[in-house]
Amino acid sequence: MALRPSQMIPLGTTAPDFNLLDVVRNTKAGLHYLKGNKGTLVVFMCNHCPYVVYLLEALKKWSHEHQQKGIATIAISSNDVVHYPQDGPDEMKTLALAQGFTFPYLYDATQEVALAYEAACTPDFYLFDADLKLQYRGRFDGARPGNDTPITGSDLTAAANAVLNGEAYTATQYPSMGCNIKWTEENTPSYFHQEN
Repeated sequence: MALRPSQMIPLGTTAPDFNLLDVVRNTKAGLHYLKGNKGTLVVFMCNHCPYVVYLLEALKKWSHEHQQKGIATIAISSNDVVHYPQDGPDEMKTLALAQGFTFPYLYDATQEVALAYEAACTPDFYLFDADLKLQYRGRFDGARPGNDTPITGSDLTAAANAVLNGEAYTATQYPSMGCNIKWTEENTPSYFHQEN
């Protein structure tokens, strides 16, 4: 699998709106309905990516803790399910229920939302403030499969603390790294070169 970094779109960007299938509830759900009172984390992920699997338990814990503080998590899968059927909506629902997700898991069938966010990899994290202005984008922390760095969520947590305090997050922001989003041929963005 090709390893891709985040695109690192400009801070201050307004969160692109969306209305996508919530695979557990089998109904459409929109950003403005799902967003948190104090902030919103949008994370592009999928079922099969080993980088997502590696962080999943920590992400679930982080999301649950920050939901109590007013930051909602919204997970989105945008992979091409023709070539990667394990990332389809039925499989997404199975994973969400088996893992006890406390956040919605949405299916971006057209890949339009991933394109709007310039998402590049799984996982890819975007943290917005209460006004849906981007305050952080990049990695969960420095942990990767095989690098022996503990999974702490320290980068994302520091940014979330700033959002909760109404402050700008001024520390260096590092891109996430993970599997490339599995684009359909017609949707492959200009910033992506198919490597697998």
